[in-house]
Amino acid sequence: MKQVADLFDPEPEQWGLRGEPWVWRALRDHLGESYLPPSIGEVEAMLYTAFDRIVAVDLATETAPAIYREEFAHGGMSSGQVHLETWRAILLPLLVDRAGTML
Repeated sequence: MKQVADLFDPEPEQWGLRGEPWVWRALRDHLGESYLPPSIGEVEAMLYTAFDRIVAVDLATETAPAIYREEFAHGGMSSGQVHLETWRAILLPLLVDRAGTML
């Protein structure tokens, strides 16, 4: 069985804001050795739930384009900023697509 952590390698070449790589790694670490669920819907639900736990924002209801989280601030002008639309439109769909190739 494949592990969810396998979805996170390789990291994307581009990010929305400086907080994105730190969120990516925190999600990978949080999901750790969890096994990949058997359906795309379950994978997507797992990823959105983990994002909510890690970033403390519900992507389905939050209307702000970006949020600041101190734990993801590691230097730079947009340090700690998480661009929610990048997660909705690019990063989480990328992970779901990768899961589709593994199922």
